[in-house]
Amino acid sequence: MVMGTLEVLLVAAKGLENTDFLNNMDPYAIITCRTQEQRSSTASGMGSEPEWNETFVFTVSDDVEELVIKLMDSDPMSDGDFVGETTIPLEPVFVKGRVPPTIYNVVKDEEYHGEIKIGLTFFPEVALSLSKIDHNVFV
Repeated sequence: MVMGTLEVLLVAAKGLENTDFLNNMDPYAIITCRTQEQRSSTASGMGSEPEWNETFVFTVSDDVEELVIKLMDSDPMSDGDFVGETTIPLEPVFVKGRVPPTIYNVVKDEEYHGEIKIGLTFFPEVALSLSKIDHNVFV
């Protein structure tokens, strides 16, 4: 059973389909790890080439196999327009501990709609427990 903390670095995206017809879109990401969901800031006016450089932390336990990132266009008239998504398998980061920022395809309706760059770091629960040891205790 894999348990610990997953750190997700949302770097940037490029080549996204612009869903705003008159202006540059204002993209943001919704990152989902099983039942946990976090939202990035809105890259206002950045259009199809947004940059975030934001870090998100998730607690992971058994049965977590993938990370889903949905890209949306902020729209004041609705909950946002769906731009596309990517699904990232987590086994490589659980095995290696770190996956440097990597480019993943953004897909909508089973078609390529750009790329997103994501970095992943996994901190197993054992390492978390060791970091909490009180080093001032003498035996």
